Amino acid sequence: MTVNAATAPSQAPSNGYRWMQLIIGVVCMAMIANLQYGWTYFVNPMAKAHSWDVGSIQIAFSIFVALETWLTPLEGLIVDSLGPRRGPKLMVAAGGIFVAIGWLINAWAGSLEMLYLGAVVSGVGAGGIYATCVGNAVKWFPDRRGLAVGLTAAGFGAGAAVTVIPIQMMIASVGYADTFFWFALVQGGVIFVVAWLLRSPQPGEVPTGSAVKVL
Repeated sequence: MTVNAATAPSQAPSNGYRWMQLIIGVVCMAMIANLQYGWTYFVNPMAKAHSWDVGSIQIAFSIFVALETWLTPLEGLIVDSLGPRRGPKLMVAAGGIFVAIGWLINAWAGSLEMLYLGAVVSGVGAGGIYATCVGNAVKWFPDRRGLAVGLTAAGFGAGAAVTVIPIQMMIASVGYADTFFWFALVQGGVIFVVAWLLRSPQPGEVPTGSAVKVL
């Protein structure tokens, strides 16, 4: 009978640093939440302002959701190919720029085609942020994957809960276009700034799994 115990990491992991990485991911997820959950509040004002059919406007939302989800495997692959130090920060920073540009396009869109373009750009950006933050949570917490992913995903819902009332109030007071504009700058700016603090762990920086026994 041979017993091989998992070796200890070469350097003690910093729980504080691990949690900082997780919190940054949660913040980024909160910043993209209203791209999906806040969309409904913009639909009727846009339809009224441009005499667009609601069904045609909702095509933009379908495009956004499709690109936000379908491209995540490719975006995750790109993050890994760029390496642990550059991958997460570059992908999330680019995602922040895309998210901001997407909502700026929505603010200035004078046609449905422009609105669809905004959905494409924001969908690509949101997907890159989502894939990176969830993947980074798993990498930093191999010993608590469920908790890390759960908290990261919860940030998506929490962001929507926090921004619903401000979005409604801004649309009522300054209109949907200015609301798109200012939320684009704020959420894109926050994501871009905190993105540069992200990275994946190096070997030995995180706890290994439980001991592996070969009988």
